[in-house]
Amino acid sequence: MTAELVRGQNHTLPQTRLEIRVSAGTPVVAGATLGDERGTVCGIEWIAHPGSPQLPGLEVSQQAAADHRLAVDLEALPAGAHRVTVLLALPVGAGGPVRFGAVPAPFVAVTGLDGTEIATFTLTDLDAESAVSALELYRRQDAWKVRAVGQGYAGGLAEMLADQGVRDPAALAGSIQEAVTRGLARSVAPPPPRTPEGDRVRHATGSADHRPTAPPPLPAPEPPEPLTDPATTGPAHTTQPHTTQPHTTTGPAAAGASAAGPSAGGPINYAHPRRQHAAPPSPPPAAPPAQPGQPAQPVAGDATGWSMDERLYNQIWGMFEDLARAVAAYRSAVDFAESRMDQELDRALSDPRNRIGGAGDRAREAARAKRDELASRAREALDRDLAQLAAEAAVVEPALPAAYAGWGNPVWHAHRIPMEIPMALRIGDLHLPERADLRIPLLVRLPLERGMWVDSGRTASEAAALMDTDRLRRLAMETAVAHAARLLAVYPPGEFAVHVIDPAGSAAGPLAPLVEAGVLAGPPAAGPGGVASVLAHLTRRVDLVQMAVRARAADSLPPDLDTGEQLLVVNDFPHGFDDRAVTQLRYLADEGPAVGVHLLMVADREEASAYGPVLDPLWRSLLRITPVADSHLADPWVGHAWTYEPLTIPPGSHVLEQVLAAVAAARRAAGR
Repeated sequence: MTAELVRGQNHTLPQTRLEIRVSAGTPVVAGATLGDERGTVCGIEWIAHPGSPQLPGLEVSQQAAADHRLAVDLEALPAGAHRVTVLLALPVGAGGPVRFGAVPAPFVAVTGLDGTEIATFTLTDLDAESAVSALELYRRQDAWKVRAVGQGYAGGLAEMLADQGVRDPAALAGSIQEAVTRGLARSVAPPPPRTPEGDRVRHATGSADHRPTAPPPLPAPEPPEPLTDPATTGPAHTTQPHTTQPHTTTGPAAAGASAAGPSAGGPINYAHPRRQHAAPPSPPPAAPPAQPGQPAQPVAGDATGWSMDERLYNQIWGMFEDLARAVAAYRSAVDFAESRMDQELDRALSDPRNRIGGAGDRAREAARAKRDELASRAREALDRDLAQLAAEAAVVEPALPAAYAGWGNPVWHAHRIPMEIPMALRIGDLHLPERADLRIPLLVRLPLERGMWVDSGRTASEAAALMDTDRLRRLAMETAVAHAARLLAVYPPGEFAVHVIDPAGSAAGPLAPLVEAGVLAGPPAAGPGGVASVLAHLTRRVDLVQMAVRARAADSLPPDLDTGEQLLVVNDFPHGFDDRAVTQLRYLADEGPAVGVHLLMVADREEASAYGPVLDPLWRSLLRITPVADSHLADPWVGHAWTYEPLTIPPGSHVLEQVLAAVAAARRAAGR
């Protein structure tokens, strides 16, 4: 199964002899560097380029071309090499394009020697860059992995080499371009443009259609909701710099296409707003030395990144991938053992002589013994992987910042409202039945790129089916309030507003912390009139910001328009909603995220079924979460049905009130 990577995502390499294939719409220069444990290139002898195309275990093309094949033998690399970085650059002085934004997005594939694709990566959203670090192969705990990088450099090849610690990068870049110029006459002609029907076009990562899904645990609930990260909100979708101007890149669409909304299918902007190109990132903390015969001791932040938050974010998703694949390997081995036992029994019992006497019993016992042996060996391997992941989780959890931490983490008691939004926000935990106590934080990127729906229906899960309806609805609203509070707490003062629609006033109890702290944009809207007023206000904001973005006239926005992020919490939908209100809500769900308006709905889908299929697009556009544990989320690789556990406030804790009080105090200090 080919892994379609996005920026920041990694994938385990099943073999060490590989090919890296590059496909571009114009001739490009392909090279590779070898790095040590810190990612530093020790000298020019560790760089493969057209002027020096061969290194031990590495060979690159000798000319610029639209297609490349790079040969890699990881076992043959120099002893100190722990990383292979694949570099792409546009030729200088060849009369061709001078920036990647003017050419089709390059496509990179890591394959086996037989051509089987292991991982692919499409380098989207490049603009003024003329050189890019495409991907890297790196060693982690005696295993090799591939990570999609896609880091571009407007300063070209020299800036990219300097970023990797190369001495005198300008001179080396000049010699590489000179070697390319000598070979340009042999350049391969560009291939025909790839069309949507081509086999190398990566489907939009926001689509749920192409992902495997696991069967639901109950006869009639929703199918598993694909996780929004690593393939949708995972390390791929990074936040944009927060300003007081209209949000042109807060959703799936990039800056130039955000006006069209998330449904326009525009390119995704993966650029990290605080990433600098002048210097390489500081190395992650070193792990303590391992005892002989023991695995390396895990450390928090043991992943690449330009800040500790980014390292922790990438490490968490790496743990998620490792757990998904370890369990997939175990389940596959058990299935194989069962299938082999059935085949051996069929062969043995097909002989009539084995049906009489003890021969048939001995055949059954032998087949079952082989099955048990295979299953036992698979379980031993799984237990080793799970123990290592549990040790890593025990180290990572206490080191998490507030945005990534659960409510029980002491970091929330010392939390201060930040001046910049974090990369992501934790909205729950995930685990698999093979080890329920091993929890992986579920992180979503900020700003939110899709709304959330807290399912208050009794058919949401087995636990919900056994719960009283009123209790379940209250618990769902308390979950929504907790999420709203976390969002308020991780945004700068006044840069995030929360609106509430409570048509019947039934959520007065759960909403009390928000109301008493004075952090809502206004009183909870009740009745049809209140519903219409709030929806009209937010619809107007979306329209005005979209028009300003299209016209590139941000200064023309009304002075009273709040350009900060807006969250609309809707309780007990569809009560109090007429056809016009439902249409406006669908409009906000579709167009709002691209301009900073997000939905957090609390609803029972069964009660909303009276509207028929008209609401299906609305439900599909939201990430379904539950107020109780439920196995409804599926990963994009193997389709495990992950159990989602909502974040809960420890009994007797006043952390929610403390956090909201800090939000209110920060707003007063900022004059908001």
